Amino acid sequence: MIDRIHQDHKNIMLLLNALSDKVEFLKEDKKIDYQIVKSIMSYLKNYSDKYHHPMENLIYAHYLKYRVVPDEVANRLSQDHQELKTITKELDEMLGMILLDAIISKELFIEKLEQFVVKQKQHLTYEEEEIFPAIKSSLSPDDWLNLNQQWKHNEYVEPLFGDKISNEFKALADSLKLVKR
Repeated sequence: MIDRIHQDHKNIMLLLNALSDKVEFLKEDKKIDYQIVKSIMSYLKNYSDKYHHPMENLIYAHYLKYRVVPDEVANRLSQDHQELKTITKELDEMLGMILLDAIISKELFIEKLEQFVVKQKQHLTYEEEEIFPAIKSSLSPDDWLNLNQQWKHNEYVEPLFGDKISNEFKALADSLKLVKR
């Protein structure tokens, strides 16, 4: 499970770097493909909220059940996930408006997109450098067996970075130069 989360983080970082490139293009008054940005947001919104964060939350809840940690540490991960869900939804809605030709300030969009990328990267860094090392060092093989059993019914097919790319993400995969079909 933890290996899957680490791989997800690498994949998410690839998408965040692509969004950072879009921010720079916009700052340089270059055109971007907003549909690709929308696809990235769709992936992050759907995949992260439905599968990635619930897996992290399951592991973290198990960890907290048997370990004593300060309240601010105990609450931060779920608060971060909720905040990320909110800002993802807001940015996704703004993109939807742009794609419907609504007039949205380019500066406002750049600001929101940049804030989104920074917040996401901070969150991934926090998990990779603080949360998961603590979890890995304290959970036993039995803990992992228990967690795998609990998660088993939530298995899913990775729609972008998996063995087969879903139709929804083919254009995004092409833009990222992912070779799997």
